[in-house]
Amino acid sequence: MNSYDYAHRSGVQRLSWDDFASLSRCLAEMLEPQHPHVILGIARAGLFPATAVACALRCELFPIRLTRRVADQVVYASPIWKVPIPADVKGKIVAVIDEIADTGQTLVMARHEALTLGAERVFTVCLVNHSWANPVPDITALVSDEFVIFPWDAQVLDHGKWVVHPEIELGIKAQSR
Repeated sequence: MNSYDYAHRSGVQRLSWDDFASLSRCLAEMLEPQHPHVILGIARAGLFPATAVACALRCELFPIRLTRRVADQVVYASPIWKVPIPADVKGKIVAVIDEIADTGQTLVMARHEALTLGAERVFTVCLVNHSWANPVPDITALVSDEFVIFPWDAQVLDHGKWVVHPEIELGIKAQSR
């Protein structure tokens, strides 16, 4: 499975900001019994649910960045590190949070690195995951094989005008084929 293979998805699911808030509350409720000390939010979009959960659970939040993208364009076949995990994870219960698990590769890399840095336990957490994510996140609020459109991705500012994100246009076109 290639990441960003939108034709593989079945249907389109648009999430509103209210949906995001509900799903984030769900993540916090499922994660609370694990008593995390540290939340690692995978930038960029993973920072949305990571911040909501960290605030709800009153945990430390550290942004990290593993990405296939440069300037919002997919340029790498596999994620590369841009912002590393801080040493603060040593001896701590850590939750790595992203907005979506497609292949699961980013979460695997973050978990491995946190454990290498001495984290006591690491939970992988996603707002949404696809059924083909491998491995499946430890905690997820929604499983969907649809093309999920998050509220922060719906539109982008292009030369002073708000337009549909070009990647969303491509994803929707892939659905109609």
